[in-house]
Amino acid sequence: MLTFPPGQLAYGIQLPVQSQSTLYAEPWEAAAGPAELLAVARAADRNGYAYIGCCDHVAVPRRLAGTMSTVWYDPVATLSFLAAATERVALLSHVAVVGLRHPLVTAKQYATLDHLSAGRLVLGVGAGHLREEFDALGADFRARGAVLDETLDALKAALGEEEFPAFTGDRYSFAGLGQRPRPAQRPRPPLWVGGSSPPAVRRAALRGDGWLPQGDPRDALPPKIERIHRLRESAGLADKPFTVGAIAEPLHVGRPTWDVGRRTLRGTPESLADALRPYRDMGVGQLQLRFRARSAAELVDQLTLFMAEVAPRLADA
Repeated sequence: MLTFPPGQLAYGIQLPVQSQSTLYAEPWEAAAGPAELLAVARAADRNGYAYIGCCDHVAVPRRLAGTMSTVWYDPVATLSFLAAATERVALLSHVAVVGLRHPLVTAKQYATLDHLSAGRLVLGVGAGHLREEFDALGADFRARGAVLDETLDALKAALGEEEFPAFTGDRYSFAGLGQRPRPAQRPRPPLWVGGSSPPAVRRAALRGDGWLPQGDPRDALPPKIERIHRLRESAGLADKPFTVGAIAEPLHVGRPTWDVGRRTLRGTPESLADALRPYRDMGVGQLQLRFRARSAAELVDQLTLFMAEVAPRLADA
């Protein structure tokens, strides 16, 4: 099972183009497509990033299309496409809204992806937040937290080593149904849980192999990380591998000649390493980065500069 233990940061990225919410998409992404996705994914692979991530929405309601956009690539299709063009970088769904689908459907899709990529899947999951999306697909929006809890338990069985997995729950039950190919990872691919609400943090601690916080400022992370460790210790899980994640502020390596936004960390490699070091010190194992850039080519340059100039300073400190 892929793990990213604390003590030395691993770095990942949410891919551009594949989701184009106005909260984070750059203007150049609107006209971009598969070629730019490939260039960025290959750069991440070539430069030693831990993972590339892809979001998940089946459909976006009209009332939110102006801010969320309707551009949301399917994560299984997208990550499979990129798996064939990369060699080592892990493939993260950040996050799959697994309550929209039966666990056996999710297991079939992602087990195949793990098999085809030689064990590079990290299955990030979340509860979802679009009522219209749930209603259109016949999924239970009001009970989505409880559904996610049971789905996680079901996925642990369905993504395990057994050709004929078995599970019995309140909503889902299956036995005597074979699914091959099995995942390449043993005993199964990791399940990272997204979300920053108290129930999501508890779910990650007790049912997940990792935590993907959503939008937390860095000063909100330490008490939540402490709670995760406390919950896992109380449940007898303290000795099991667990990856704590975080999403850094936007970055730009160097001194930009254009407006990168007031929240963006920018400057010399030394100053950026100093700014990011607190994440490692608070126990974060993997840090998701988003670089400000005006084109796919500039993003590739930023990815390369960070791993060549910033990451070594964090590792050496």
